[in-house]
Amino acid sequence: MKKIVVIGGGTGSAVALSGLKNYEGIELSAVVVVSDNGGSTGRLRDEFGFLPVGDLRQCIAALATGENEHDIRRLLLYRFDQNSSLKGHNLGNLILTSLENMTGSASKAVEIASKIFRINGAVLPISEDEVNLVIHYQNGQMLIGEKNLDDDKMGGIKIESITLDKTAQIYHKAEEAISNADLVVFGPGDLYGSLLPNTLVEGFKEALATNKKRGGTFVYVSNLMTHYTQTHQMTALDHLRAVENYCQRQVDVVLVNNQAIDQDTVSYYQRANDAPVVDNLGEDKHRKIIRAPLLSTAKITTDPNDPTPRSLVRHHKKKLAENLIALV
Repeated sequence: MKKIVVIGGGTGSAVALSGLKNYEGIELSAVVVVSDNGGSTGRLRDEFGFLPVGDLRQCIAALATGENEHDIRRLLLYRFDQNSSLKGHNLGNLILTSLENMTGSASKAVEIASKIFRINGAVLPISEDEVNLVIHYQNGQMLIGEKNLDDDKMGGIKIESITLDKTAQIYHKAEEAISNADLVVFGPGDLYGSLLPNTLVEGFKEALATNKKRGGTFVYVSNLMTHYTQTHQMTALDHLRAVENYCQRQVDVVLVNNQAIDQDTVSYYQRANDAPVVDNLGEDKHRKIIRAPLLSTAKITTDPNDPTPRSLVRHHKKKLAENLIALV
């Protein structure tokens, strides 16, 4: 039984998990960031003071299997559209918040939800400590809260670093999963919103180091597009350097899409000052660079009741999974 851990946030991790869950002989875990404070998640977090549940919910939905898979995904991803106090809220978020209120623990809430929906894998918060992301910009500004990463007023301003507003300890089951994995998958996902915040939790770097000693493979899935308010003009090499700097571990394998994005989609992104991530990785003696057609051609539609910006270009779940499975 090979152990695979996918580390990240919601949408990107969900794509990887959706493709990997149907392979036999795989023990699959998702380790999920806990610093989100935007959208439905942020509203529930402000009201109840619990850990954010949005990214956890997306991963649970991605791991749903069996004859009821479609209905379970629809249920967990359903967003209220009526003109009421529930408008914009996600049903899956409400379910997890209710379970967290009942159990007093985000990890127990996810554990119960995982049993109810019979998911094929484990979903684990990176920490059970409530924290906020602190964003430090090169111009000297500092903003608290992950939702600021999507603030258009900060577009084009380079992020100097990110920290947490308080100390957070790694959740022991997440530490165990990372330490013992045959394959640790970092990404895809927003660099500063979904990926790097995981590394700020105490114990994360040590778990990655233990994984290396035990012979685990560390793979980074390069993002498809830049994000004007986060990674403006950052190349694939820039992303990789940031990942290795925050993880304090050299990546063993970089997975990069080499399939062209259609011009209509590129033009749509250009209106928001975003662009395809430039592959300037070249050939590398120290890391294996795998270039493959990984782009999903399915058109992603936005939900008018969802206030959070979502990527319209995503990885193809089956192609991504095939390349990851080949590494184990």
